[in-house]
Amino acid sequence: MKIIILAGGGGTRLFPLSRDCYPKQFLHVIGDKSLLAQTIERFLGLVEAKDIIIVTNERYIFQVQAELKTINAQEAHIITEPMGKNTAPAIALAQSYCQDVLQCDDDEILFVSPSDHLIKPIDAFQDLIRNAQDVVKDNIVTLGIKPTKPEIGYGYIEAEKNNNLAKKVISFKEKPDLVTAKEYIASGNYYWNGGMFMFSIATMQAELTKYMPVIVTQNGYQYTVDNFENMPDISIDYAVAEKSQKMMMIPMENIYWNDIGSFDAIAEVLSDEDKNVFKGDILAENCTDTMIIGDNRLIAGIDLENLMIIDTPDALLVAKKGESQKVKNIVNKLKQNKRKEAKENVTMYRSWGKYTLLTESEGYRVRKIEMDPGASLTMQMHYHRSEHWTVISGTGKTIINDRESIFTENQSTYIPMGVKHKLSNPGKIPLIIIEVQSGKYINEDDIVIFE
Repeated sequence: MKIIILAGGGGTRLFPLSRDCYPKQFLHVIGDKSLLAQTIERFLGLVEAKDIIIVTNERYIFQVQAELKTINAQEAHIITEPMGKNTAPAIALAQSYCQDVLQCDDDEILFVSPSDHLIKPIDAFQDLIRNAQDVVKDNIVTLGIKPTKPEIGYGYIEAEKNNNLAKKVISFKEKPDLVTAKEYIASGNYYWNGGMFMFSIATMQAELTKYMPVIVTQNGYQYTVDNFENMPDISIDYAVAEKSQKMMMIPMENIYWNDIGSFDAIAEVLSDEDKNVFKGDILAENCTDTMIIGDNRLIAGIDLENLMIIDTPDALLVAKKGESQKVKNIVNKLKQNKRKEAKENVTMYRSWGKYTLLTESEGYRVRKIEMDPGASLTMQMHYHRSEHWTVISGTGKTIINDRESIFTENQSTYIPMGVKHKLSNPGKIPLIIIEVQSGKYINEDDIVIFE
């Protein structure tokens, strides 16, 4: 069995924690590890890391690589999409990769999972997947979550009423209104759609050929990175699941599931006996039913009730509890106004490591740069800014106007405007430096690459 983890989404419902460049699968909101890392670990033991394929947008490859390192799962495969095309193209691309690169047979079973959900306990979830393999055969199996409330934010699966492990799917339902959701709950045979599917390569290829032929040809999948932009933007639900006569559903009994799709969902997981969530350096006095998530600075709250306060270095969100679905409206306005906060995060990942914006104003910018061992920047030059680097930890090597030198902790170097320069980390530990940029024009497009 191969595990396909879909990690290309750029959700907006957890702004300002998540951004277009840093979506929720990389957030550390539940526990010390990212949601992606927790998802990968959920399948380790069921399969080896080399049997996991992660499909992500090419913008996120460095974040994915960093997360794999944190859990020692570097053998997992990464496929990058040049653009988001929804789940059907992503699944087809992964299936094609399994056939062409991993040399999987047509009867190989694939299990598809989102990358940003919370599921526990892990042992029970793994046992359910093992049991599901026995009923896949020529079917497509989806896992249904038994609803605990009339939720209007999820899609639903209508299944036959019986005591079998796998139940025939009658229909898939869109996100309902509250009245309809209550009717679903009362009927007893409706389940939340968690976006998880299991199938053989042969079965999915046959169903795609039948219901979405643009994706396949007589010789197999058309999907490659080169022609990916020509593929339809469609979910696997619309492309196959809602049309197929081979859909079966297995309920996730006695297993907790949460899609962490909103701040209210986070509150459900983390709330204490007073319905409070305090994460960060928080000092609260007489607060109830309140969420405060901070970063580095102290946040004090007094006599607060029914509030969400989400603080990041460059943006602050204050909202009523229960209204977190409206966060996406704020993000849409930011995008309309072309505000960088919608896309950029203070920490950005690169092939050589990452950098964090500490402060900036007119004429200067200060960043913390963390460079991996053996990594290097390109030889480059800036016309409108100078740079001053001070080493906090590790050893750096610089080439400035063809002159090579080494600088270590508490040492610094200065790069004037218009001077060719290069930074690398020849050491065995991360290189951490504080970079001060100064000049009349400080933007990322002021760069000339010589390599």
